[in-house]
Amino acid sequence: MSHKVKPIEIEEVADYSLSFELNGKSVNINVNPSRRLVDIIRTDLDLTGTKISCEIGRCGACMVMVDGKQQNSCLTMAYQCEGKKIETIEGISEEKLDPIQQAFLEEGGFQCGYCTPGMIVSLKALLNEHPESTFEELKEGLSGNLCRCTGYGGIYRVIRRLSSDNN
Repeated sequence: MSHKVKPIEIEEVADYSLSFELNGKSVNINVNPSRRLVDIIRTDLDLTGTKISCEIGRCGACMVMVDGKQQNSCLTMAYQCEGKKIETIEGISEEKLDPIQQAFLEEGGFQCGYCTPGMIVSLKALLNEHPESTFEELKEGLSGNLCRCTGYGGIYRVIRRLSSDNN
């Protein structure tokens, strides 16, 4: 006796109206509510500074600020962004380099550069919240960001330069 199993049909919900602020500008977009923020930023909004790497929240390449706090955009769903203020690497500075970006350039804090936007965003969020952070606090704050190229020497010079220990 055989019976056919009817496939379950899943309706794609693409008409969720999402509104948030991105890099100081209002965004209104229709998306699937479970779509990842990193995909919306990169594909729909053409901002490619936010990178995709591990896709499970372990490397920090996709780091953005949501309401001023660092957050992995690969783990953030569209519906979680409603009414939020989101800042990407493109929003860090518009006219001149942010001191964090300048430090990465001058201290050789990158090699291939793939992880650099996420590190800059993380440091920006940390220093915005705690401007007098020590080297150890900034180092711990970057624990969610991985670099596979530099061996961290240049990155440690950057955070030493930015830390309150240096002042």
